[in-house]
Amino acid sequence: MVRVQTVVFDAYGTLFDVHSVVEKLDHFFPGKGQEVSDVWRQKQLEYTWLRSLMGRYKNFWYVTDDALVYALKSLGLHADAATRRMVLSEYVYLKPFPEVPSLLNRIQGMPLAILSNGTPQMLHSVVNHAGLGHYFSAILSVDVIRIYKPYMGVYQLAPANLGFRREEILYVSGNAWDAAGAKTYGLTVCWVNRTNTVFDELDVRPDLIVRDLSQLADVLRP
Repeated sequence: MVRVQTVVFDAYGTLFDVHSVVEKLDHFFPGKGQEVSDVWRQKQLEYTWLRSLMGRYKNFWYVTDDALVYALKSLGLHADAATRRMVLSEYVYLKPFPEVPSLLNRIQGMPLAILSNGTPQMLHSVVNHAGLGHYFSAILSVDVIRIYKPYMGVYQLAPANLGFRREEILYVSGNAWDAAGAKTYGLTVCWVNRTNTVFDELDVRPDLIVRDLSQLADVLRP
């Protein structure tokens, strides 16, 4: 990699485990938590892509709610409005992956930021609830341009707000499609391959692939 000056993280699936909602889901839908979570996450992503293509933006909170409604309907599960709100609110309390606090502590001498599909309120809430807010100099949301990743204008928010050239920004994502989008834009990219899968065939490759974020810390602070 070129010498990077700052690190920008995706939030959901990179710093925060979207499937930490399973425990709450199992409480309301015994034995169905993982299944609901899987469908919920897939539809959440699909709806961001579809809404971007259709030019029909809804912020990520409402997209996440719509995806939850679909997941429950598709699995034949019923939830009243109060139950759905309680499940949805778990996105404010998502757990960071276990190695995240240690990573941020080791690299905190560098400027750190988040660039996410989440709304500003969602992002500040989940970061602060996890006790990680003091690590980040900027939390950037797609809300300002009202379109989702992997639209190129989303990634442009990083150099525009942080004051570094594209190649000086290391963008870190646990989502291959997101890593491909960032690389297409011209950022230096690290893909966190937690599930030991193959990278998407989208004519670009990440600059660095790690198993988890502890390996990234070893690269940035050997």
